Amino acid sequence: MSAGGAFGGNRGVSPVPPEKGVFPLDHMHLCDHAKKEYLNCLKTSGHQSEKCRHFSKLYLECRMEKNLMAKQDMSELGFVKESDKEASEEKITESIGN
Repeated sequence: MSAGGAFGGNRGVSPVPPEKGVFPLDHMHLCDHAKKEYLNCLKTSGHQSEKCRHFSKLYLECRMEKNLMAKQDMSELGFVKESDKEASEEKITESIGN
């Protein structure tokens, strides 16, 4: 018999979950309203997610407020502040014009 257990696993080492991507499901439907708004937006926009980013942000903020996911700065999740977005758009416009 091997020392690693019945299926080859090491019983002395506890598993480590991935850093992102795994979080509790919303069994209590605490953020259903935000989720439904996002899904409706996707349907009406022809599944163009860029047009629904504000709903996606609201949904993630709801999940953070209800402790359904770890609290993070929205910039770490791919959202930028409007002032930063405008500044980057201006830089792109200037670089195209030159």
